[in-house]
Amino acid sequence: MSDTTTATDDTTTEAPHVESEDSFEQLLSEGGRVLVDFYADWCSPCQLIAPTIDDLAAESDATVVKLNAETLPQIAAQYDVSSVPTFLVFDDGELDTRLVDIKEKKTLESAIQ
Repeated sequence: MSDTTTATDDTTTEAPHVESEDSFEQLLSEGGRVLVDFYADWCSPCQLIAPTIDDLAAESDATVVKLNAETLPQIAAQYDVSSVPTFLVFDDGELDTRLVDIKEKKTLESAIQ
């Protein structure tokens, strides 16, 4: 029983997922620092970094979101995302930083500050 309560425990926060092009555009139009984790469900490095992304979403003042590159390929193509994981940092709607492959939490924190 405790396993199921742990999965839904309020202390575990999952980074929100971008569900559509419109929601992505709205997110960028809101301004501020935004870290977008482009991932795929089959990607082992993406699965390894997922808890770190969730932690950043809970701890950071920046907006941290996940975007499935396979379900929203048009956004991935627009930003030349050809491998996952890729992390894009936007500042006031403009692309600021691109990081490719799994990264340490400190590296991602530095990118969004």
